[in-house]
Amino acid sequence: MKILITGAAGFIGFHLCRKLLEEGYEVVGIDNINDYYDVNLKYGRLKELGISKDQAKNYHFKALSNVNEKFIFVRMKLEDRENLPKLFKNYKFDIVCNLAAQAGVRYSLENPEAYIDSNITGFLNILECCRHNKIEHLVYASSSSIYGQNEKVPFSTEDNVDHPISLYAATKKSNELMAHTYSHLYDFKTTGLRFFTVYGPWGRPDMAMFLFTDAIINNKPIKVFNNGDLERDFTYIDDIVEGVYKVINKQNQSDNNRYSLYNIGNSKPVKLMSFIEAIENSTGKKAIKQMYPMQPGDVEKTWADTTQLKTDFNYKPNTNIKDGVQSFINWYKSFYQN
Repeated sequence: MKILITGAAGFIGFHLCRKLLEEGYEVVGIDNINDYYDVNLKYGRLKELGISKDQAKNYHFKALSNVNEKFIFVRMKLEDRENLPKLFKNYKFDIVCNLAAQAGVRYSLENPEAYIDSNITGFLNILECCRHNKIEHLVYASSSSIYGQNEKVPFSTEDNVDHPISLYAATKKSNELMAHTYSHLYDFKTTGLRFFTVYGPWGRPDMAMFLFTDAIINNKPIKVFNNGDLERDFTYIDDIVEGVYKVINKQNQSDNNRYSLYNIGNSKPVKLMSFIEAIENSTGKKAIKQMYPMQPGDVEKTWADTTQLKTDFNYKPNTNIKDGVQSFINWYKSFYQN
């Protein structure tokens, strides 16, 4: 089976590529390697997959992995209406997993155009390519951000999500509506996954896990928003990838439904202060905390109801915060301090 992974140099995309390759799949990965955060981290992930920076930096170059013959990488933008259809035609994918997106809630306040280009125009291009190339199944990343200020917990896919409070969230809600339309009109299967606060080795530098660890280790202050009165459904990367893999791999009882949506999270919200304490315990250093008010676009609590994912795919996250934080810190020290 041949699978396209978009966002292959990203956090989740990299880990999913590695998992699929371990399981024997043929994988083609694409990524635009933008500079939203340190591109050296993206090149570092690709290096783990056997793709050198010299190969990856050139647009539209077919880079062959030197560690797994079943992996190919091509630098490409989702907005590229000329070359994306050619890629689909050349490789004849069975399944597409769209993880590429302009990420970040706060950055969407500063650079809204980037979110429209990648998350709306780019996603439309993916849908069109799936439509015209008889793709069996499109799995795509949504986000817990679409729940906005929903006060009912845990968050359910049955909840109303018509009131996003960031442009990032609005683009993800749009993706779900667009996928529903294409499934209905063109009869191919789409599955949206609403990710909840993913963390772990190779994680993004703009997320709390990385920001806090980097600051604490280097004796710098950390910004604690809403005076620390926040809760997040922190979900370890291996648990996320196992869930995505099961959705890709398993034929299940929901196959008759051409359009599906699932929450994918740990279902155990953690107080932000407890999260910081776990980092302090793992590093052996105390955080210098600077308290800030709630930020525009942020939410006080996230909590995933993953009942349907457990029912349909036997999804069982099993990594606790202590172990997950320690794994991240071990990776951080090996990557940045050696």
